[in-house]
Amino acid sequence: MKNKTKLFIGFILFACVLTLAACGTTDSKTSGAAGETEEKPVLKVGTDAAFAPFEYMEKGEIVGFDVDLLAAVMEEAGYEYELENVGWDPLFASLQAKDLDIGVSGITINDERKQTFDFSVPYFESTHMIVFNEGGNIQSAEDLKEITIGVQNGTTGQTAAEKIVGKNADNMLKYETTAVAFMALANGDVEAVVTDNVVANEYVKNNPDANVESITDKENFDAEYYGFMFPKDSKLKAELDKALTTIIENGTYQDIYQKWFGAEADTEALLEAAAE
Repeated sequence: MKNKTKLFIGFILFACVLTLAACGTTDSKTSGAAGETEEKPVLKVGTDAAFAPFEYMEKGEIVGFDVDLLAAVMEEAGYEYELENVGWDPLFASLQAKDLDIGVSGITINDERKQTFDFSVPYFESTHMIVFNEGGNIQSAEDLKEITIGVQNGTTGQTAAEKIVGKNADNMLKYETTAVAFMALANGDVEAVVTDNVVANEYVKNNPDANVESITDKENFDAEYYGFMFPKDSKLKAELDKALTTIIENGTYQDIYQKWFGAEADTEALLEAAAE
């Protein structure tokens, strides 16, 4: 009996040890899980890869300033992602339908778009330029009233031109992409193209035989900022704002900017704009 009692007590003690050990293991896992980064979804990102040097196709791949910037922001935030070339209008529609998590395509932040979408902090300052054939004698944006102009449909280039010539003006032709608008200029279908300054400069630089000129008009064309675009009330905004600000502050952004534009970015201006 005594032996059985000892055995029974020993069994109870052993069971208690196992129970405590099990409890300790459960607490450890819970604590560890709380301390670990929660598994994040693979984000779906859309772009319109016809806007060099921000995003364009090269040997079947999407490349450009925005593409490198996106990669740096995603690495900082700890997300994996899939980038798809969906086109300009479908990009907006897909974000509104929440089929995409983010849109990255040199998208200007403005009040009209803010009614439907959320934006990150600004990552690029831009303005508009007029590209025209040599000898066109265009001195300012006011001269657009007298000629046929091309714009990419649904862009702020269109909006900037409309401020001069009026909405749906007969002398303004709208194209699916800026590249097609430049083709129209080369073919003589339009006499000038209004687009973002970096894109305009890139076209002039890469097409020395096109015989074109370009001008800016700060009196008629306001500065604007690009941002990542999200569906309205996106939970990603705060997290990616933090990641974007971090890479601007730590020099990563400057390296990417230097790679694509061969110049130094005014990061202080970006951070000031983000704080507004």
